[in-house]
Amino acid sequence: MRILFLGTGEIGLPTLRSLLADPAHTVVGCVTQPDKPVGRRQELQAPEVKTVALSAGIPVFQPERVRAAEALDELRKLAPDVIVVVAYGQILPRPLLEMPRVACLNLHASLLPRHRGASPIHAAIEAGDRETGMTVMYMAEGLDAGDVLLKKAIPIRRRETAGTLHDRLAEIGPAALREALCLLETGAAPRIPQDPAQVTYAGKLGREHGRIDWGAGCVEVERKIRAMNPWPAAHTVLPAGGGCKVLKLFRAIAVRRSGGHPGSVLQAGPNGLLVAAGAGSVLLREVQLEGKKRMEAGEFLRGHGIEPGTQLGGEPR
Repeated sequence: MRILFLGTGEIGLPTLRSLLADPAHTVVGCVTQPDKPVGRRQELQAPEVKTVALSAGIPVFQPERVRAAEALDELRKLAPDVIVVVAYGQILPRPLLEMPRVACLNLHASLLPRHRGASPIHAAIEAGDRETGMTVMYMAEGLDAGDVLLKKAIPIRRRETAGTLHDRLAEIGPAALREALCLLETGAAPRIPQDPAQVTYAGKLGREHGRIDWGAGCVEVERKIRAMNPWPAAHTVLPAGGGCKVLKLFRAIAVRRSGGHPGSVLQAGPNGLLVAAGAGSVLLREVQLEGKKRMEAGEFLRGHGIEPGTQLGGEPR
């Protein structure tokens, strides 16, 4: 079949590479977001999806607005049988959804209808879900509201971070899509409506969503630290030099020991920084002070004396 691929995020790269290597299908074009300035010098950087497609000789389109008439006209000329969307980053208009001869499919990184929206991987970890997966669905105009074609589930590991789970989900995308395309070709692809009563949403994340509420329980704080690793990074405020600095948190262990005001340091030593939570406490094992490198908490403490009773998350008590 003739496949038009839409994607920008790295989670779609294994699926794109799999399509390019599959002799049963032809990738007729790739749509991704425009190049964006990055870093201090604001140099333009192309999405990796673009690099992969161009290296395979596939036409690449980068419209500012994919719903623009001229963009739709260009894509219509490709006459796709199937459109495959993986983390593209723009809402698709009805003319594009109706463009392919067979179907417009989306690979979404959750077990729909749970965690619709922009940050399903983070949401699954923060919610304490035992499993997640990739859902192949027929695209509709509502947010991740289309009928489900199939799901591929994987367990969420005990120390899973958003980064590790992202990579594991990316690797199961190709197999999920291959099975979906085979079902479409044989006319055996189901359309399973999502249960509205089971819908949850995972909105777009910003840096502010990484702020730690020490009044939460130790398990909830530990999950949040994993969910925000590597981005937007869980963080708190550390009193330093008469002022305050942001301390990013990347790895921690929930501890049942309680005592102390939430956010107060209970112990500081080679094993890390033990901080009181609303229930229990959290042993911080990997941190990064603003302007410094990421490091083990024990190493950090050798260069930054933090006394028990120091209050994180606000001004010193």
